[in-house]
Amino acid sequence: MTHSTCSNYRLSQRLGRRDVLRAGSLALLGLQLPDLLAGRAAGAQLPASPLSAGSFGKAKAAILLFMWGGPAQQDTWDLKPQAPEGVRGPFQPIATKIPGIDICEHFPRLAQRTDKLALIRSMTHNNVDHTVATHFLLTGMPPVPGGTKYTDWPHIGSVLAKLGRGTDPLPPFVSMRPKLPGDVPRFVEESRGQFAGWLGQAYDPLTIDADPNQSDYRVGDFDLPTEISARRLDDRRALLVQIDRQIRAGAESPALAAMGRNYSRSFDLIHSAAGKGAFDLSAEPQAVRERYGLNPHGQSVLQARRLVERGVPLVTVFWPNDGIKNVSVYWDTHSRNFIDLKERLMPAADVAFSTLLDDLDERGLLDETLVIWTGEFGRTPKIGQVNSDAGAGKDGRDHWPNCFTSVLAGGGVRGGVVYGSSDRHAAYPASNPTAPVDLMATVYHCLGIAPETVLSDSQGRPIAICPGTPIGDLLG
Repeated sequence: MTHSTCSNYRLSQRLGRRDVLRAGSLALLGLQLPDLLAGRAAGAQLPASPLSAGSFGKAKAAILLFMWGGPAQQDTWDLKPQAPEGVRGPFQPIATKIPGIDICEHFPRLAQRTDKLALIRSMTHNNVDHTVATHFLLTGMPPVPGGTKYTDWPHIGSVLAKLGRGTDPLPPFVSMRPKLPGDVPRFVEESRGQFAGWLGQAYDPLTIDADPNQSDYRVGDFDLPTEISARRLDDRRALLVQIDRQIRAGAESPALAAMGRNYSRSFDLIHSAAGKGAFDLSAEPQAVRERYGLNPHGQSVLQARRLVERGVPLVTVFWPNDGIKNVSVYWDTHSRNFIDLKERLMPAADVAFSTLLDDLDERGLLDETLVIWTGEFGRTPKIGQVNSDAGAGKDGRDHWPNCFTSVLAGGGVRGGVVYGSSDRHAAYPASNPTAPVDLMATVYHCLGIAPETVLSDSQGRPIAICPGTPIGDLLG
């Protein structure tokens, strides 16, 4: 499907008077959780994949580690030690567990786990804007020009929710998105592709903005407020049912139906042991928490493991902004590229990613859990090069979507391989240029969803969910 074809799917989902009335009933509940939860539909019959039967559907769940801001490919996974000084930077490549695959010295733990990794060093698209570029890597598709989160292509987690994946009462799609003091809310809120888009709000994720590294970490209202007893909650549920009947007697709408499903799930989740237990990180041994890293990212990755272990099909872990002044925001290293990569960014990422691989493997879950590590783009080949309105300092790199690296592991993917290559400056693909749509087609394949799978948008129009080609060389 071409970009112009995608542009034809401009949808509109506006709340009517009855939807507003329905939303007003939230005050009766005294809860915030229904706003967070997404619904799911009945499962669908899926076409068979033309690729390896051994890899198709091997993954029961996926964890997407999203490095918001855009990691520099030539300083992490694809170093160019022979490039000129103004390109290569000060970091050195180190040998890894797989002969012939070198990565950065500041990924020492991951260097010992490359037998589990598939590096795609030729990722490419054409957008330098953070909030738009995220859409490519979260959905595989280019965004609709001028669109909104209601007209975007759906996040892969929303597709899984639509297809009925997961185990009730836990939500089928969770986003870990810690907001810390000093964060940049516009960047977080406006980044495209995070939600269900044209599939409808019923399939939006449970978005967790709380910091899991804090002692008071809580998700929504899994613990009832002290002033709301279980009996009072049941009374409010009965009242809500009456309100639903009155409203639905007037007219039905997708937004109203989505709210109804979300409220129902929220009640079930609050009353179940699964709800509280899945989000109780204090239940983990302290040694395990320390292995992941006692920081917001490390604990978010641990939370993701706990969720997929309990049947959640997809968890996105967004890299948090720690709010420290005079440093890079996320992986957006317009200045202090090498200082921040070395001291703040790569160590935490190295620990969390490598520990996740070990933990999943030790629990017998790695073969059925696909892990994706990526950002929305890379960084400029030349230090100080300007390629966007944001520019770059003399010690920084600007946005660069023309070539970057994404990494896969587990869930039907071959480990110890490199797919594609970049040129001598890590500026453009030299072989096997890989569009995000083909990366996502590979993810869908591993999860048992053929690229030609068709779903209907909120107005009943059939759309091929991911018109890309799975990367056969990466599939086991």
